[in-house]
Amino acid sequence: MSSVLNCLAAIVLGCPILTLLILGLSGLIQRPLPEQLVDRLTKFHVAMGLVATLGILGIMIGTNHSMEVLDLGNFVEIGQEHFHFHLEFIFDRLSIPMVLMTFVLVGVIGSFANIYLQGDAGYYRFFVCFSMFLVGLLFAFLAGTIETLFLGWELVGLSSALLIAYFHERTSPVENGLRVWGIYRVADAAFLMAALMMHHWTDQGEFLRMVNDQPWPQGTSHLDPLASLSVGLLLLIAAAGKSGLVPFSGWLPRAMEGPTPSSAVFYGALSIHLGAYLLLRLAPIFADSLVIRVLMFGLGALTAIYAAMTARVQTDIKSALAFSSVCQVGIIVMEIALGFWYLALVHIIGHAFLRSLQLLRAPTLLRDYRTLENAIGGRLANGQPAWIARMANHRQIQWYRFALERGYMDSMIDQALLKPFRKLFKAFERMENDWLRWFEGPSRPRGQDP
Repeated sequence: MSSVLNCLAAIVLGCPILTLLILGLSGLIQRPLPEQLVDRLTKFHVAMGLVATLGILGIMIGTNHSMEVLDLGNFVEIGQEHFHFHLEFIFDRLSIPMVLMTFVLVGVIGSFANIYLQGDAGYYRFFVCFSMFLVGLLFAFLAGTIETLFLGWELVGLSSALLIAYFHERTSPVENGLRVWGIYRVADAAFLMAALMMHHWTDQGEFLRMVNDQPWPQGTSHLDPLASLSVGLLLLIAAAGKSGLVPFSGWLPRAMEGPTPSSAVFYGALSIHLGAYLLLRLAPIFADSLVIRVLMFGLGALTAIYAAMTARVQTDIKSALAFSSVCQVGIIVMEIALGFWYLALVHIIGHAFLRSLQLLRAPTLLRDYRTLENAIGGRLANGQPAWIARMANHRQIQWYRFALERGYMDSMIDQALLKPFRKLFKAFERMENDWLRWFEGPSRPRGQDP
């Protein structure tokens, strides 16, 4: 039975990887596949992955098997430094629901994108990034080691930034793509430091060994309090950057510069929950750290309050939905901190499906609104909560200004993080260009013999 499960697990991972390789290599040799073939290839491999995942779930339920591990061994190993890049994938109570959700949403939104982008000049480029995104999500959700999760984390971040800048002929999408990429770099740096610390303190990065080979959510960590606190703080920063928690919430509405399908699947459904998933996967490791749980709860509560206020003053539907998504992710983080891990998992899945539907319907919202007004024969009431109505006028104005300026966090992030980030990398670019010019040497006059 284990061999059957391993074969099905290989199909789950192999089909999306094969799609990415076919589309990517065809694009590299300047022979892109026809749109109809791209659509069929994507649908076939997503369907195969979904069926294989359902097969794994059915076998595990039928045999009362709580976990299946697909171990591909060490990709890189440095024995003296206690470091190895270990590829291991876990199918358990946490990863299987997330993978099923991923295949369903990617399949539905991929079909929508095929019609939405039909004939568009960037159609092929979209599906290459879309396939990369799917591979990254599967690596992240099924990861059995911190380094495997980091690989998927990076693929998701790269595909996200590329699709934000999908309309690269305009300045705004490119600038917003760079902005998101800069925030992702901060999250990636925190994640990488946490991974290195885990290897240093435990000589391993396998999640199962950290919790004494117990399936999620059982087991307790053997990390000492200082190590648990240090790693937990870094992973909290990584999750905040990836999921748009305070103070990094401002990048999410800017990510809506991409096509509607990418907005739905990336920032409404799947990508935004990746930080929360990271905390959920590692929750048993930090269950005994009261400081981390208090900080996690506080960050989630602050994010939920901030996003709820900001969403109410947005003037476009995508920005309002973006901050509504951030609010829900903040609540999910609070649930994780309180130990309601199964509730957080159900919340992630339910929110992902609801927000995807809302974002896909966003372009027709005005028509729906007018249809509703025609049906009731009048204008819809523009009410507000009673506690806001009871607030003094000058207080309402102050809070409205705070929400309208998005808590002034965007300008603070620009000054403290993004502008220094860009200056540093522009300096690196100048150094690289100077080095290349020196390496090439002076240009030889035309007609002169070598």
